[in-house]
Amino acid sequence: MKSRLFQLFALLVVTFCHASSKRAKNGGRPNVLFIVIDDLRPKLGCYGEDIVSPNIDQLASKSMRFTNAHVQQAVCAPSRVSFLTGRRPDTTRLYDFGSYWRKAAGNYTTLPQYFKEQGYFSAGVGKVFHMGISSNGSFDYPYSWSIPNYWPSTEQYITSKVCITPEGKKHNLLCPVDLKTQPEGTLPDIQNADYAVDLLKNIYDGAPYVDFFGENQTMQEPFFVGLGFRKPHVPYKYPEEFKALYPLDSIQIAKDKDLPSELPSVAYAPYLSTLDNYDDIAGLNLSFPYGPMPIDYHYLIRQNYYSSVSYTDYQLGRVLSALDKYGFSDNTIISFVGDHGWQLGEHSEFSKFTNYLYATNVPLLFHVPGVTDRGVRSKRKFPLIHPLKFKPKPRTSMKPSGILMSASESTEKHMYRPRDQGPTSNAFAELVDLFPTVSDLAGLQVPSLCPEDSLNETLCREGVSLAPLIKSHFGGGEQNISNVKTCTISQYPRPSDQPEKGSILPKLATIIIMGYSMRTSDYRYSEWVGFNHTTFQMDWEDLHASELYILANDPSEDNNVAQDPTYIDIVQEMSSKLHQGWRDCIL
Repeated sequence: MKSRLFQLFALLVVTFCHASSKRAKNGGRPNVLFIVIDDLRPKLGCYGEDIVSPNIDQLASKSMRFTNAHVQQAVCAPSRVSFLTGRRPDTTRLYDFGSYWRKAAGNYTTLPQYFKEQGYFSAGVGKVFHMGISSNGSFDYPYSWSIPNYWPSTEQYITSKVCITPEGKKHNLLCPVDLKTQPEGTLPDIQNADYAVDLLKNIYDGAPYVDFFGENQTMQEPFFVGLGFRKPHVPYKYPEEFKALYPLDSIQIAKDKDLPSELPSVAYAPYLSTLDNYDDIAGLNLSFPYGPMPIDYHYLIRQNYYSSVSYTDYQLGRVLSALDKYGFSDNTIISFVGDHGWQLGEHSEFSKFTNYLYATNVPLLFHVPGVTDRGVRSKRKFPLIHPLKFKPKPRTSMKPSGILMSASESTEKHMYRPRDQGPTSNAFAELVDLFPTVSDLAGLQVPSLCPEDSLNETLCREGVSLAPLIKSHFGGGEQNISNVKTCTISQYPRPSDQPEKGSILPKLATIIIMGYSMRTSDYRYSEWVGFNHTTFQMDWEDLHASELYILANDPSEDNNVAQDPTYIDIVQEMSSKLHQGWRDCIL
């Protein structure tokens, strides 16, 4: 026993000394692990939800957690290109999946490219950029990455009908699976985690690689690793054992599940345009565009979304524990973000594709060694925690009608609650703030604010650094900073006033309306206005619809009062502020 303990101690010493020696050779600059989760709203234990997410919560306990972070457009490619370039969709000119910003707008520098140009080894794993045309079919290699972006081989089976129901039917939306029955015996996010762990080992070992120009190089610190996980994006295909964490009688569905009576039709995203592509939903023969979704499926979709989150949490935990294993934890800045939210039945929506709170609000964490971890150095900062050790507290609500509770959904397990939600900021943040914030935290020069016309500016920003706010919270910096902006702005395009099949993701040539939405401490205000897809200009005079939500008594944005004469002064004030644009939000 003593011999084994001595061997373990010796291994830890060697690992620490090896990492410290390499770090000294590279100027002691911090590494960056940049984590992006697909379709993740703040449904996590660290955000006060009954979700089993122990590894994310452990990260949050040692990070700055933002509760009021919002995306610029609630759909994958436009959001990712926006925050990876630090530019808003009207500057990247990407509102769909059909163009590459370097060709369609300007040759804008990306966040990983910026670090790569500063001497960092940069590598992408999984879905950091959106795949396809929007990243030039290469995930922006070689601009952003030192080596080609890793893409898991099992992505090709993502919509395969491999989920067998009790009746023997094969479905592809609600899809808990036995890994042994899956092609290649695995799933994409398991492969992503496997590759990321191996990548960290290769960096630790100083493994060789050949760059884009055929030159021999060495993987080394400092590194910028982008890591993108696919779940909880639909379809909900995950190892079936995670479903046991969420018995149906523990699920609470949305209280505001009905379509708001004063919601402008242009603001609604007809979710059936996407979910009808899956046999589970297509077989329900729901009426387009509003459905509604049967109540049973409100429970089932949430159950599978939550299960997918816990599955992803475990995969992320494997990567975080590898930071410990290879001695990187105390010198690696970690950012964690969802690319946008996802509505789980609120306002009769099961989608992103809107300007609503549940579509734009995302979890946002920054782990800064020596700052957000309160200066505690540890060889085991992120020990792996398996979510299957826990379960949420069961509810006493009635079971949804027509759904049988299986024996595997027993509620006899230890209840999970995060021990520490971590330091928290309610300050406004936008995902365009990621580029300047991560750069600032790493000690790189923060790009200057973009001029009004920035199409020819390869490097500038349309967000602000949150680093002064983070450091101020922990007693650093020269002044006490609690906010860096007074509002956030999101937008979403539409091809028509009425919901149609192409409303959720209109192609550029069909966009005639743009919905701009501003969120302040008191209100969320939107205007749906005419938009010219050739000149990329909005017409504030061509007003199709407006929305106003009084957040003090309507935090879930259920009651649009824009047409109520009582609020005419507020509408006029918010309209003027919205027309001023994002620059007016910055303090």
